[in-house]
Amino acid sequence: MSQVITKRPRLSRRMLLKGLTFSHASVVVGLPPLVSMFNAAGTAYAAERNPENKQGGAIAKRFVLWFNGNGIAERYWIPSRTGPDYDISPCLLPVAKLKDDVLILSGLDNTVMGGKTGTGHEGAMSALMTGMPYSGRGGGGRSFDQLIADKLGDKSRFRSLQIGVSQESFGGSMQKNMSWSGLNRPLPPEELPHRLFDRLFGARDQGWINRKRSILDAVQQDANLLSKGLPKEDQQRLDEHLSSIRDLERSVASLPPNYMKVTAPEEEFDLKDWPRVAKLQSDLLANALATGQTRVASYMLTKCQGLARFPWLGLTAARHHDYTHKDGKAPGENGEEGQRILRDINRWHVEEFAYVVAKLKSIPEGDGNLLDNTLLIYVHEHAEAGPHKAIGHVNLVAGCRKQVAHGQHLRLTGTIGDMYLTLADGVLGAGLGRYPAANGKIPQLLA
Repeated sequence: MSQVITKRPRLSRRMLLKGLTFSHASVVVGLPPLVSMFNAAGTAYAAERNPENKQGGAIAKRFVLWFNGNGIAERYWIPSRTGPDYDISPCLLPVAKLKDDVLILSGLDNTVMGGKTGTGHEGAMSALMTGMPYSGRGGGGRSFDQLIADKLGDKSRFRSLQIGVSQESFGGSMQKNMSWSGLNRPLPPEELPHRLFDRLFGARDQGWINRKRSILDAVQQDANLLSKGLPKEDQQRLDEHLSSIRDLERSVASLPPNYMKVTAPEEEFDLKDWPRVAKLQSDLLANALATGQTRVASYMLTKCQGLARFPWLGLTAARHHDYTHKDGKAPGENGEEGQRILRDINRWHVEEFAYVVAKLKSIPEGDGNLLDNTLLIYVHEHAEAGPHKAIGHVNLVAGCRKQVAHGQHLRLTGTIGDMYLTLADGVLGAGLGRYPAANGKIPQLLA
C-alpha cells in the first residue's frame, strides 16, 4: 500500500473499487472523480489498493474512436508545414485552441490485411474499422474499438458504448455501423439522445419515462447524505455534476418529437438539427467516461457514404455524398465552389470533435483532467472524398498528453493499422502485440 500521507478524507474502499454511484430502483447516477478519491500525488486510492491494477496505480485510461464519413477536402485540411510550427488550415480552425492536446497526422494508408487498400465506401470502411476486407455483407472481423474493449472494458458497467448522431437510412450495414463484434456482426450506434440517456441513467420509472419528474429525485437523499461528509471542494463538484445531469435531462426532454423520425434518402429535405443532437450525445459520452460507466466508446457523427444535408451551414441543395461528386446535383468536387462547400462541411466535423475534446478537458480528474486520461482518434473512410482515395489519410489524435507527441503535424508513411497498434500498446497499455493491417509501429507518435 502507498505510504503517501495526505489530509484529504478518504472515501470507503468499497465505494472506490466498485465505482461511485447512487442507485435507487432502476435509476443509476454515477459520480465524477472527487478530490477525496485521490492522494496528494493525484493517484486514485482505489488503484493503490487494487492488486489487479496493471497501470502501476495510474488512473484508468479511456478510449474513443471518432468517425465521420465521406472523407475530406485536402487543400483546406492538410497543413502545408510539418512540425510544431504547422499552419492552422481552414478545416482545423476549431482545434486551434487545443493545439497542445491534438496531434495532426497525414500520409497514412487505409489498408486491409495483406496490404491492399480499401476500395469503394464499403471496402474502405471495413479496412478502417477492422483491418480486414469487406465481406460483402459487413465488417470483415472484429473492429479496433472492440479489440480495445477486450482489454479495457471488463471493469466497467458498459464494456463499450456505440454512439451515433445522423439517423439517415441510406445504405447497408457497412454504411450504418462502425463497430463490429466479429465477421458480419454489427454493433449499431445509439443515435437518439433520450435512449442513450435512459441507458445510462435508467428508464423503468414511469414518471421519468413520461418526463414528468427528474431522475435526481430518486437519489437526492443519498446525494445530500454523501455531501455532508465531503470537503467543500468536493461538495461543489458534486453539486455541479448533479446540476449538469439536470441540464442534460431538460435538454433531452426539450427535443422536438420529429427528431426521432428517420428521413428516407429520397425525401426532399433533411431539416434535423444535427449539431444540437451531436452536442447532447457528446455530453452523455463525457458523463459516461467521467463516471466510469464505460472506458471504451465509438462515436459516429455522420454515416459512411453519408447523405445528410446541412441546413445550419446553408447547404440544402444537395446531400453530403452528392457534394463530393459531380452528379448534376452539386458542383464538381474539384472546382472552387465544390471545394469550399466541402471545406465548410469538414470544418463542422472538426468543430464537433473539438467540442468533445474540450468537454473532456473541462472535467477535473486527479492532478489533471479527464482528457489527460482519454485517447481519442479521429478517422474517416477516405482521404480525398471524390476519387475515394484510400492512401494519404489525415487523422487527429487527442488526449493522453503525457504519452502522445501532441502540438505538431507529422507527415508519415505507413498504415492506419500501424497508428492503431502504436497507440493501443504505447498509450493505452492494451498489449495487442499485432493488428491485421499493421506492418509495424510509429514511434514518432509517442511523447
